[in-house]
Amino acid sequence: MSELQATAVQGGSPRHPSWSAVPDETWGDWRWQMRHRITRLDQLEQLVTLTDQERVGIEARRHEFPFAITPYYLSLIGEPGCPVRTQAIPHGDELIRTPWDLEDPLGEDEHSPVPILTHRYPDRALLYVTHTCPVYCRHCTRQRKVGDADSAPDRDMLLAAYAYLRRTPQVRDVLVSGGDPLSLSDAKLCEIFTELRAVPSIEVIRLCTRNPVTLPQRITSQLLTALRSFHPVFVSTHFNHPRECTPEAAHALERFADHGFNVGNQMVLLRGINDDSATVEKLNRWLVRHRCRPYYMFQCDPVTGTAHLRTPVSAGVDIMDALRGTLSGIAIPQLAIDLPRGGGKITLSPERLVRREGTKLVFRSGKGDEHVYVDDVPDDG
Repeated sequence: MSELQATAVQGGSPRHPSWSAVPDETWGDWRWQMRHRITRLDQLEQLVTLTDQERVGIEARRHEFPFAITPYYLSLIGEPGCPVRTQAIPHGDELIRTPWDLEDPLGEDEHSPVPILTHRYPDRALLYVTHTCPVYCRHCTRQRKVGDADSAPDRDMLLAAYAYLRRTPQVRDVLVSGGDPLSLSDAKLCEIFTELRAVPSIEVIRLCTRNPVTLPQRITSQLLTALRSFHPVFVSTHFNHPRECTPEAAHALERFADHGFNVGNQMVLLRGINDDSATVEKLNRWLVRHRCRPYYMFQCDPVTGTAHLRTPVSAGVDIMDALRGTLSGIAIPQLAIDLPRGGGKITLSPERLVRREGTKLVFRSGKGDEHVYVDDVPDDG
């Protein structure tokens, strides 16, 4: 058996042979998964035959942006070029720098009226509640913070954030983010949600988590029962490739839906991973089947260390063009760029207006043929 050949697990996704003897009940315990994350080179090289460039990336970035991988997510890793592997294991290409790379590409720190809270949009704010994630994704926009214990929020920071929200009633929507909020205990999450629900102006809470992808075992009945008392709660998750679409991940999404959570996916366009329409179509069909709405398809943020993963903007536009007419509208996300330095999100669409002929507008359909729409509105008089 090769080192990456999986051992079948009844009712679940394949498991790396190193953990084949772990009882299913233990494997399904999210705390066990977190305790057994692979965070060191010597651990990883016993599980995966690393390339020279992966070793370069691991060594060069171990202080700047370390790696961490759950046993579950590592079990999805294949040979070099695998989309899961590329997202999880550092690579020498992360050392490529461009003049437009930024440590804080979205200007979150610049728009923080108090520590751990970002207020860029009038009616929305982001609350940073933890520095920890099950997996440190190599395209992460918060590489400057996640995995760094110095960025961990303390109680005084949380109290200052709650106080700001109470005196800023225009904020109606709070994104609970990190790190990954589900790295916290159920009790801590409930404490945070209770404080947010005590602010009269807050209408919606959004839980931003990649746990359905990297640690679906975290989506327990106890967690969902505890959090659904705070509805409306929207869940934003982050599947990037069909290889991440396992039975465990499907179960996590369906559990959220069964407990009344609205779930949306925010895919990031990544070179060589999902920058083609067939991959996006397959992913989004799976998401909709499991009651998760494709919400955004993001251009990768220009964060330092991601130049090799970024695609041309035209790639996303071409994918959107191919999806329209092929996929149901409920499976088509919005293509968005989160503008650098806090400019906010803008959405892009393929150009379907071919030409104007007086009051006639000639459009190109999803099949490529032309159709006329007459833009002639009668006078009220």
